[in-house]
Amino acid sequence: MNLRTILVVSAIVGAIAFLVWGLASKSGETLATGSEVPSVPLESLPPDSGTNGKGSLADYRGEWVLMNVWASWCTPCRDESPALEKFSRRWSGEITVLGIDTRDITSDALAFIREFDLTFPQLRDPTGSYSDALGTTGVPESFLVDPEGRLTSRLRGPFRDYADIERFAEPAIGTSKGSGA
Repeated sequence: MNLRTILVVSAIVGAIAFLVWGLASKSGETLATGSEVPSVPLESLPPDSGTNGKGSLADYRGEWVLMNVWASWCTPCRDESPALEKFSRRWSGEITVLGIDTRDITSDALAFIREFDLTFPQLRDPTGSYSDALGTTGVPESFLVDPEGRLTSRLRGPFRDYADIERFAEPAIGTSKGSGA
């Protein structure tokens, strides 16, 4: 092997190692239970969706929030949407369900919202930068955020059914039941 071949092979191996290291370190970036959940301004979906100008998680400070990261092209997201809507309606005023559409085409996301008659607030993360800040590894992913904006629990993957959502949200539900609600 000549010197040039050795240098080329070394450069390729180094580039691959760098890529693998980058992917491995990204997957390690995750929110710890009890840590503050990032909040950045995002556009409402649709813009007149009744979010009353609420465009970030910070707007829901003082409330329990079940934040669900989804995309219209995601089959498990489609499967869990009816149960999330039912949960949102049942626990309205106690827990806010907040949808975060990520890495999606706006028209597809709006069609998804209409198809499943979703009435809970929806925000749009077109580039996935907010999802990345949350440390998501795919969609769907859900986060239960306490009234102080801290992570209570997270679920990577879909809810299987309505009861699964209630189990996930038990810390908030228990608080609501305990307050006489």
